Amino acid sequence: MKNIPRRQPGPLALLGSGETSASGRRVFEWLFRRFEPPVRVAILETPAGFQPNSREVAREIAEFLEEHLPGFSPAVTIIPARKRGTTFSPEDPRLAESVLAADCIFLGPGSPSYAARQLRGSIVWNAARARFAAGAALVLASAAVLAVGAQTLPVYEIYKAGFDLSWDPGLNLLGAAGVPVTFVPHWNNREGGAALDTSHCFMGMDRFEALRALLPTDDPIVGIDEHTALIVEPEGKGQVLGLGEVTIERRGQVSVHASGDVFSFDEVGTFDWEAFAEDVPHELLEMIPKVPPKAESSPVPAEVTHLIVLREEARKARDWQSADSLRAAIAEHGYQVQDTPDGPRVSASPSR
Repeated sequence: MKNIPRRQPGPLALLGSGETSASGRRVFEWLFRRFEPPVRVAILETPAGFQPNSREVAREIAEFLEEHLPGFSPAVTIIPARKRGTTFSPEDPRLAESVLAADCIFLGPGSPSYAARQLRGSIVWNAARARFAAGAALVLASAAVLAVGAQTLPVYEIYKAGFDLSWDPGLNLLGAAGVPVTFVPHWNNREGGAALDTSHCFMGMDRFEALRALLPTDDPIVGIDEHTALIVEPEGKGQVLGLGEVTIERRGQVSVHASGDVFSFDEVGTFDWEAFAEDVPHELLEMIPKVPPKAESSPVPAEVTHLIVLREEARKARDWQSADSLRAAIAEHGYQVQDTPDGPRVSASPSR
């Protein structure tokens, strides 16, 4: 094995839902501050790859980032890793190269069982693991949260088609670090109203109790409410952002963390990140330093990013007076904003 520079893994963000909501914007903003603009984002189509409109599903995420986080100048690449054995296969090395070039990798809505089946052992998924191991942020929402667990729940099959209660093997993202965690989004779902319990990812409490009994007793379960994110930092911290809570079940013990809580991720397990990196194909780790470095620049401060977002909202409302005032406030922070057909571009003022 060649001498590969050791890097710390990036943050892992798991959203119960709401990746294109105000809560989702806050999560992406928190993550993007770690990187120099333009922040390079790879969006994988895979979880929705069985749908004819999977490109549009991914494009909606891309447009959200470009519109609501202009201060970070997100450079988005959509990765059409839809289905094995097709032109757009997760086994295509060219698609893996785009993943390796990203600062942030996103997978979102669709089918968890389909995503796990298409990505398991693929070069695209291994590239995502390698890039995450070398410092990129890995952001998962809804179906993708289920797919990366040690076990994944075939939600559509059970909830829509009446299949027997069961688990499918997941991608087991954190298993290589020593803890086979099962993640469950939509933990507090109330879509069924008073007539039908759809909590615990549409299963309801009673069915989920039966599903829990099918899992190994030592394996932790992490439930994530809708419009809520659990951020896992490699230093061993967990942090909750958004509107709801994160529930951790392990060996019969339950702990609940509200939005804003920061806690030791030892509640879930003890993770060995060096073992995680060792499990990634070494040839992919070796490819990462070959990615051309970005030009030196300083991250746009969060307060300036917030002002840019407010100014865009004022412009859409044709409130030109507020937009001009916000431009002046941005200038007071030492930045200038230029309106382009592709959205606002922000840069440091020449005199800064």
